[in-house]
Amino acid sequence: MLNIRIEPISKKKEKPDQNNLGFGHYFTDHMFLMNYTEGKGWYDPRIVPYADISLPPAAMVFHYAQEMFEGLKAYRTADGTIQLFRPDKNIERMNNTNIRMCIPQVDPSDVLQAIKAVVNYDRDWVPSEEGTSLYIRPFIIATDEHLGVHVAKNYLFAIILSPVGSYYPTGINPVKIFIENEYVRAVKGGTGFAKVGGNYAASLIGQQKAEKLGYAQVLWLDGIQHKYIDEVGAMNVFFVIDGEIVTPSLAEGSILPGVTRDSCLALLRSWGMKVSERKISVDELEEAYKNGKLDEAFGTGTAAVISPIGELNNNGNKMIVSGGNIGPISHKLYDTLTGIQWGKIADPFGWTVKVD
Repeated sequence: MLNIRIEPISKKKEKPDQNNLGFGHYFTDHMFLMNYTEGKGWYDPRIVPYADISLPPAAMVFHYAQEMFEGLKAYRTADGTIQLFRPDKNIERMNNTNIRMCIPQVDPSDVLQAIKAVVNYDRDWVPSEEGTSLYIRPFIIATDEHLGVHVAKNYLFAIILSPVGSYYPTGINPVKIFIENEYVRAVKGGTGFAKVGGNYAASLIGQQKAEKLGYAQVLWLDGIQHKYIDEVGAMNVFFVIDGEIVTPSLAEGSILPGVTRDSCLALLRSWGMKVSERKISVDELEEAYKNGKLDEAFGTGTAAVISPIGELNNNGNKMIVSGGNIGPISHKLYDTLTGIQWGKIADPFGWTVKVD
């Protein structure tokens, strides 16, 4: 168990308007920090005022990108209780990323304790308006002051908090997605399954291209054949084709194993729906659309929860899905997930964890 010391801020910030939070614009009064040194392990867990982090210009994270991050949320229920949603899955994925990035693992119980502690300390920042939450961003960076490609010996683990609204300005309204055929994001054997900044840096050029064309996100294809669907830049993706709900398989290791993705699969199967995790090509998608069998498409992720897709653009061929409206399965998933997260409906899976 961590012995967390606390350095309170001298003057608290003014809280932002809960009705105009956006996503990732505001940060709470405090953050959690903990250091690692090879041979010593993780040490000095502390909650301190949110402030700049001082690092030497030669810190290895700047040059070799040895880092990782996670993302989860805290929710305020109607009775004022604050709860997390499946933090064990985020912590599991965090340590899987650490293995891939040669970063020391962190004891899962210590991570959960740290998350609970900093959220509880800044609990007055957890918003209560409909559709809002407290986004939790744990991350680890290599801090060695050294130039040379090798595994670092010193790290900083941090957790910062941000009160947020909808990830997309359109909220639950369908978004337009551009299918990227030129660039790739990840390949088998790479870091696609890990939560690392490099994956997102590699996606920026495609995202920039999509935005110039008026699209909200990029749908990435596999890095070898440019044929099979991987995921959207910030989300996993699902399609409803002729009564079958299909999402790309994780087997190739190029797709992030999303917690919301896993939760949707569990819900859909509990409802007795036909669900498949398999390869799905753009050709299959276009064929289904031509035959009137592409009933729905939606993205899933911690930030957006469920994001219906109203349009897909593949080389100028536009597929309008569900008439550009949210479909019934997307809607049911959104209502059920957010209902569990905000404590409005029962949690039969035991997914929520109270913050003490």
